[in-house]
Amino acid sequence: MEEKKLGLKSVISVSVGLVIATSCLVSLGQGAGTIGVIFIAAMVMACLLNMTTIASLSELNALMPNTTGGLAQYTLASMGPFPTLISMVGGYLLCNVLSSGVEASIFAYAMEQTFHLPIPRLVYTIVMSVILMVANLKGVDMFAKIQDWVAYLLVGSMALMGLIGALGLGTGQEVHQPYVMASDFSSVISMTAVAFWLFIGAEYAIPISKEVKNAKRNVPLGMMLGLVIICIVQSILVLGFHNYTDWGELADSAAPHLLYGVNLLGQPGMIWMAFVAALAVISSQNSGIQGLSSICQGMAKMNMMPQCFARTNKNGVPYIGVWFVSIAIMIFAVASNGSADAISFMILVGSVFWMISYILAHIDVIILRRRLPKAPRSFKSPGGIILQIIGIIGTVYMVLNISTDPAERHAIWILTAAVFAVLAVYAFFWIRYKMKIPVFKSVPLEKVMAMENSMYYLIRRRRGLCK
Repeated sequence: MEEKKLGLKSVISVSVGLVIATSCLVSLGQGAGTIGVIFIAAMVMACLLNMTTIASLSELNALMPNTTGGLAQYTLASMGPFPTLISMVGGYLLCNVLSSGVEASIFAYAMEQTFHLPIPRLVYTIVMSVILMVANLKGVDMFAKIQDWVAYLLVGSMALMGLIGALGLGTGQEVHQPYVMASDFSSVISMTAVAFWLFIGAEYAIPISKEVKNAKRNVPLGMMLGLVIICIVQSILVLGFHNYTDWGELADSAAPHLLYGVNLLGQPGMIWMAFVAALAVISSQNSGIQGLSSICQGMAKMNMMPQCFARTNKNGVPYIGVWFVSIAIMIFAVASNGSADAISFMILVGSVFWMISYILAHIDVIILRRRLPKAPRSFKSPGGIILQIIGIIGTVYMVLNISTDPAERHAIWILTAAVFAVLAVYAFFWIRYKMKIPVFKSVPLEKVMAMENSMYYLIRRRRGLCK
């Protein structure tokens, strides 16, 4: 039996890696700049809400361990192929390549603003994407080495920059401003939708669970610890923001981390924060490429994506998925092109897609608890289905309050509905004529697990049951 290569620290680094990103620093700046230090309370609430999702996904992973498709397979077993295909293509693949593309765009913007070299922004994006694509094609060992080092350097740099500011040790001019810009409960609650983005993505440790030692303990524990670490580090940064960055300037900045860096330590601080931006894009894009290619591989095994996505190279890497995700990220990076408005809008759109997939994860747990109450689970979220109910209600609230600007909020809803409508048409015809299974009927759990075997669809094709 092949020895599993990843431990608890790798699970934490993957969880932290996709979550802490430069787009999160933009949301952090907007939230703190709007209501002040009290934004930390909104962050804590958002963190706790995301922990309910981690609990649900950990239970689903315990029920169906070592599945490469993750949420796709859980939803297939509970609700059937139609919501599975729509949620995975829209809720995971689309929003993740979109958010990673935004990350690459922000990174290129930070490099251009910091170093003023005669290099087009697109070059930074392409070079970084190619390097990470090649690294992921080398397999899980190279992925883990990059992710561990980058994630911990990223967290350490952010914590240190935050502490310097919080303790008033910067070389820049301190700002004297109120700690709290809005103290009423409704204002804090309204900002939890912004804070929610700061914690999305910790579940990306689940697709690599088959490579993790003692996965039933290390995967849920690593994801939870990752969220706690993120909340602490970003809270320290908010305290640093208060001392060195005007709230109004922070809220309006397209790159609040660069603004804070230069206010804190001058040009060296700006360079340091540009380094943080580089670490953030490496960490988030590295996790995204690895996780999404594994999800594409799992969906291909279920015949929910073209079979080419299931192919692996000599390192056991689903290389078609790695290529596909890397190129898609570059396309979205070009689309956002460092525009502050485009970046903000795309972050919020991606957040809604992601939230919908989280709601489905909670529903999956409730359905499978009722349908398979005695099935063995190495992890079970506590409190019956209370956490799932809280998670669904809280996440629906986030979707309904995704933006404080009514016009932007309606635009996000309309775009989301339009994308899901297109995906619904695609899903119906793909399931009906390609997979040749009932569109709205759930698939038995043992059959979903059998789809992991490459012989499953080979036998079905020989019998003329699918194409």
